[in-house]
Amino acid sequence: MKKAIISGIRISVEQAYKADLSKLVIKRISDILKTSDFTYEGLSKKSIDARRKNQIFYQISANISIEKPEILQTIPNVSYPKVEPKSKLKSGCMTITSPPVIVGAGPCGLFAAWLLAKNGYEPIVIERGETVDKRYLSVKNFWVNHNLNSESNVQFGEGGAGAFSDGKLVTRIKDPRGKLVLDTLISFGANENISYESHPHIGTDQFRNIIKNMREDIINNGGSFHFNQKVTGVTIVNKKIKSITLNNLDKIPCQVVMFATGHSARDTYEMLLDQGVTMVQKPFSMGVRIEHLNEQITNAQYGKQQRYINESAIYQLHEKVGKRTAYTFCMCPGGVVVNGASEDNMSVTNGMSYSGRNGKNSNSAWVVGISPDDYESNHPLSGIKLQTQLEKAAFELGGNDYNLPVQRLGDFLKNNPSKTIGHIKPSSTSGYTLGQVSKLLPNKIYDTLCKSAIAFNRRLPCFLDDDAIITGYETRTSSPVRILRDENLQALNIDGLYTGGEGAGYSGGITSSAIDGLKLAEKIISTYNNKW
Repeated sequence: MKKAIISGIRISVEQAYKADLSKLVIKRISDILKTSDFTYEGLSKKSIDARRKNQIFYQISANISIEKPEILQTIPNVSYPKVEPKSKLKSGCMTITSPPVIVGAGPCGLFAAWLLAKNGYEPIVIERGETVDKRYLSVKNFWVNHNLNSESNVQFGEGGAGAFSDGKLVTRIKDPRGKLVLDTLISFGANENISYESHPHIGTDQFRNIIKNMREDIINNGGSFHFNQKVTGVTIVNKKIKSITLNNLDKIPCQVVMFATGHSARDTYEMLLDQGVTMVQKPFSMGVRIEHLNEQITNAQYGKQQRYINESAIYQLHEKVGKRTAYTFCMCPGGVVVNGASEDNMSVTNGMSYSGRNGKNSNSAWVVGISPDDYESNHPLSGIKLQTQLEKAAFELGGNDYNLPVQRLGDFLKNNPSKTIGHIKPSSTSGYTLGQVSKLLPNKIYDTLCKSAIAFNRRLPCFLDDDAIITGYETRTSSPVRILRDENLQALNIDGLYTGGEGAGYSGGITSSAIDGLKLAEKIISTYNNKW
């Protein structure tokens, strides 16, 4: 049997609403191939084509197997599945005396640990935050009572920052490991639709159970986890890693360490920089988060045909304004706005959706690209200084108690303080304070956002609703730092010290971070054996 992918299948959302989608797809494939002599093996890709609001289609690719592949030779839009990387790999020749250590239990660290454990390397995972269940309680306590745990919060803890977002799995990178990531998540409890939806997501409520299942599998394969343990030092001798220090107390000998700490581990950046790890400035983006009503967005995107589509609509907008680009990012349909603070007396906004994506509001980051030319100095951590300036301003605007500062869009565009809320109510999980978010934004960001709004409204007619809610500030879109690494994915000139994921500046989001973790694990396996 030959496996193949048939693309270019278009089925109206009305048809799919009134009949079984799988049966419609099978019928369409039969028409294309002019035979029913094939086996349907499910969807490969499914997206919504809503360019014409009076006739919205599902754009579909489907997996089949067929005994007579010659039938496919004259059929357009046929492709063949790519070979996935193997989870069992050949070990390298170098011997180490102890298991590899992974610092950080976000997607990059977890997937690296999973692959290492599957290959018998018994990885030791060090995480400064709590297990995902205890972490959830700490985050909830922060949102409700404003008691911030600076070591276990929206940014730090098992699962990484993605555990308190939307669980979005979209990635622009084309890497066959992406399918392995999705298949692995499905094996730990994710819905199978993430394998074919064009904008796959899990939802923060479902993500927690998947993380726990993955941890249990790693432990069952010889790995171990150590929570509430922060790496506060590394020992490097003759350009080789020798040990790490936990909580300024315990020194653990090791020969292979992988740092996958996420983009908010600012104290870790400083520690590694002090130890001679090479870092450079990196572009990132900053701005605000904007909220509309979920039904506004869905109506703007789907019109009258929304009655046939059982999901909240998404959007993605971008506009070039002079030398800068404004764009929307991390859109959370039917979601809420959260305070993602990880340091005392600072607030940072983020978005989060549950798996149903059925909340009253939808929100998105609305940000502007920042380059190293905008930094005050050539110091590698100068971008972090820009972030902290806005995060301190957000804390103060919110009343110095972790309420998030909000402003009506109409007032934001006029740079006037907001005194009332309109028909759109802020969804902030930690409370909000009315104010003038626009006042403290750097001019280069504020002006670009304002100039992009009219263009955005042409593509999304509800965008310029005066009552849309602006929340300040969105600063942690990605890391402003890149830790340079060589062809072996090790930190420059330091044997055994590997860096990866968002914190090292090599990924953006759950899937790409997980892919980078797999790459790092593959490199460790191909270099070292596990004969200790």
